[in-house]
Amino acid sequence: MDSTIQLLSEDQYTLVYNALSFGTAVMLGAFVYFLTQMSAVNKEYRPAVAASAVVVGIAGYHYFRIWDAFGDGMMNEGYRYADWLITVPLLVIELLIVLGVAAGERKQLMKTLVPATVLMIGLGYPGEVADSTSTKWIFWVLAMIPFVYILYTLNAQLQAAAARETPAVAAAIKNATMVLLITWLVYPIAYLFPVFDDASGTLETLRQVGYTIADITAKALYGLMVLGIAKARSHS
Repeated sequence: MDSTIQLLSEDQYTLVYNALSFGTAVMLGAFVYFLTQMSAVNKEYRPAVAASAVVVGIAGYHYFRIWDAFGDGMMNEGYRYADWLITVPLLVIELLIVLGVAAGERKQLMKTLVPATVLMIGLGYPGEVADSTSTKWIFWVLAMIPFVYILYTLNAQLQAAAARETPAVAAAIKNATMVLLITWLVYPIAYLFPVFDDASGTLETLRQVGYTIADITAKALYGLMVLGIAKARSHS
């Protein structure tokens, strides 16, 4: 059995197992739902809804692999990072589409934001799997540089979009802003849990459950909010 899982009590193991199962079900259910909503928005916003479907579809597959491996006694963080490496750039792209950022500006933003997301995830993984506390801290600091840049840039775009929209669309954008900023802050905090306690299962349980809740919020719920913005813009 994986050493990480050995830290967990029977109740903690069951909680993480059920959380991973729940995450799998939510992602796959959201995938089907987003596919049914493609025709509910104007043509120019359908790529954003399609991106939401792709994001939760990929997440559903990886959550199934994590859940299945966990049931066999192994916690493979590689599946989670493979998921993030694909889905986080897509989340950024779908947001830029639904915000109505001009094509030229969107292209320029994607040239910096997409590489930044890949760099952030790539720098996070070595620290995630490292046994050394100093190594975890080093890669956490390095990954936080593109992380802060991404959040700052997206927040500026969200605020600019909210200022030029109708009240209904502006309210939807404001809600999406809060979900984006608050949810993404969960990841760097949960990342450091093993630094503070790597001898018991309490923080490891919170970390795995926290990652799962954050993923559901940042992908499925966020996708619903993007869909809501697309519908509001389509009918404004």
